[in-house]
Amino acid sequence: MTDCIFCKIINGEFNTEFVYENEYVVVFKDIHPKAPVHLLVVPKVHVESLNELEDKNLMGELLMAVKAVTKKIGLNAYKLHVNTGKAAGQEVMHLHIHILGNM
Repeated sequence: MTDCIFCKIINGEFNTEFVYENEYVVVFKDIHPKAPVHLLVVPKVHVESLNELEDKNLMGELLMAVKAVTKKIGLNAYKLHVNTGKAAGQEVMHLHIHILGNM
């Protein structure tokens, strides 16, 4: 999707530093953090929201990326947040998981 900010980040158009990356997802810092640690876990394929995600393997990859990145940075306690739909506060219409925590 050409007008999706997360697709542009994934494609390297903004020089965003990835905290973690694998074949399926990227993880980067939120530009408007709501906690001392605020990361976004974003699938590399464009999926608008959790309601549109049909790929069970990708669902697992998203959560495994959460586990891998929190272990990597030493974050043992954290909250996950997923907004689904504009009415629920989803600002970027590309599925993403917020990791919120304190170091």
